[in-house]
Amino acid sequence: MSLKSTSFWLTTLIGSALAAPLQAADNSLTLPGGASIGVEVVESLHLSEEQSRIADILLHPAPASSATHELPEYCVLVANAQLSGNRIRMTTQDATCIETDEAESAIYSGEFKASAYSDDGQYGLACDSGACTLSPGDSFVLTLDESVNISAQDNPSAEINAARRETNGEGVANPIPADRPAPSEASNAPSTSAE
Repeated sequence: MSLKSTSFWLTTLIGSALAAPLQAADNSLTLPGGASIGVEVVESLHLSEEQSRIADILLHPAPASSATHELPEYCVLVANAQLSGNRIRMTTQDATCIETDEAESAIYSGEFKASAYSDDGQYGLACDSGACTLSPGDSFVLTLDESVNISAQDNPSAEINAARRETNGEGVANPIPADRPAPSEASNAPSTSAE
């Protein structure tokens, strides 16, 4: 996976999350140890004897019937995968999530240790042959090795948005004083002459 595609995905994640409302933003992203979440790969992943390890795989949330918890919709998890026999052993390292509530947003980024399990409950994702492929849309479950508690980061864009929402001509959204018309209105006003 190229560095270019990784940066593109993160830029897309942040841009789309700030534009769409989600659930209420909290001070921390918290999940208990043993919790399971549904995910899928962002780009197709192919492991074989020739390429039995791949690092820095990007995952994001996806529906999974056996999941016990959900991540915010806008999340990227970084994982490593290794082919072992007829199973893909996958573990995550960290996560970056954005949760929004109308105009407010919270960004969480930190350590996130979880492992992939098959529907049969065994560690690793089962493959039918010596080569294994995962594609977007193939959801699977990650189980947290330990509890996760990631505090929300400072969010400068939230402060900018708060300034824009100020009223009575004081905020960035109201830069024109209330007693003067906007320049476009002044130029379109009909002229009057003194009689």
